[in-house]
Amino acid sequence: MRNAHQDFLNARFFAGLDGLRCLSIVAVVAYHVAGSHQGLIGRGYLGVSLFFAISGFLITTLLLRERDKAGHISLRGFFARRALRIFPLYYAVLGLYAVLVFLSEKDPVVRGDFFSNLPAFLTYTSNWFVPPAADKRVIFYFAWSLATEEQFYLLWPLVMALSRRTWMPVLFMAGLLGVSLFAPWAVSAGFLDASQLGGRVLTSVSASICMGCLAAHLTHSPKGFAWVARVLGQAWSVPLMVVLLAGVVVWHEAPNGLISLVMTALVVATCIRPEQPLAPVLGHAWVRYVGTVSYGVYLMHMLALNLVRRVVPGQGVAVYFVLTLLVSVAVATLSHRYFESWFIKLKGRFDWREQPQSAPEPRRPRAPQPASREPGSLVGVSVEA
Repeated sequence: MRNAHQDFLNARFFAGLDGLRCLSIVAVVAYHVAGSHQGLIGRGYLGVSLFFAISGFLITTLLLRERDKAGHISLRGFFARRALRIFPLYYAVLGLYAVLVFLSEKDPVVRGDFFSNLPAFLTYTSNWFVPPAADKRVIFYFAWSLATEEQFYLLWPLVMALSRRTWMPVLFMAGLLGVSLFAPWAVSAGFLDASQLGGRVLTSVSASICMGCLAAHLTHSPKGFAWVARVLGQAWSVPLMVVLLAGVVVWHEAPNGLISLVMTALVVATCIRPEQPLAPVLGHAWVRYVGTVSYGVYLMHMLALNLVRRVVPGQGVAVYFVLTLLVSVAVATLSHRYFESWFIKLKGRFDWREQPQSAPEPRRPRAPQPASREPGSLVGVSVEA
């Protein structure tokens, strides 16, 4: 077990997580194309929760390893890497939305709401200040998840870097997990008003992110890893977690905390046991590639959906889903290769490793070759959500 833990600590990237990102973004695209909250596709929004679990686990793993190897956590380096990976495409797409809304949106109310919400979009606070509206469109509303992620990026490294005791960040994150589980119940019970700012702030805490962070702390320690590996380090662990996840997704009354727990377990199992029966699927070249560019797909899939609906009107959900996914991946590929790569290359200047490697431009894989990716992409990994 000691060798397995050392292999886990020495891993430069977790290939199976690109496969999980692919499954997540496919679920999100299907959810938005269907435009329905009913049935199995209506649970596609849970794909964002899986992104959250991945992000919490990987970012915390990054910070723990940096602290062990460098003796401290460089907040400057972390924030610089995050900014270079996240900000350029986000603000470019937001600017494109602003131009398109100004030129083509015919509904004055929807157009006015978008520009009223623009300060929240610009500051990654739309999850607090842009509530959903059941009776009208809210353009760029999907940015709520990116706001949740960015708030996590801002707060969590500060807590870990400034804590003098190793148990303090764990206690802090356990408290946030309690808030994430309690707040939705408090809203449903009438003790908390989600229409007020305070209620929206409390309900914006993601249980999946919290569990991912706590799981990273647990697996980083030898004793914690040994305990987790007994359940999640077996050959059957990943397939079992996939079956359990399918079960809780189909079960519409499943508590969100249980869903987050199973998602986090799937992420951990994929990382600590790379060789498992589903590895050929999660590690397939095209599956991994879609996961690699999933951040761009997430930001641009609504634009792609509106485009295909205009170009090919009167089609069914299945046709629109396939076309939207293809167009989104194609545009995300161009963005990653000719725009984002310029900023990704700069991340190496803020890498805490002794010999940081530059990131090559990703290329579409040619099966059966593996998908290309950044060397050491665990370090400074993007949320891709």
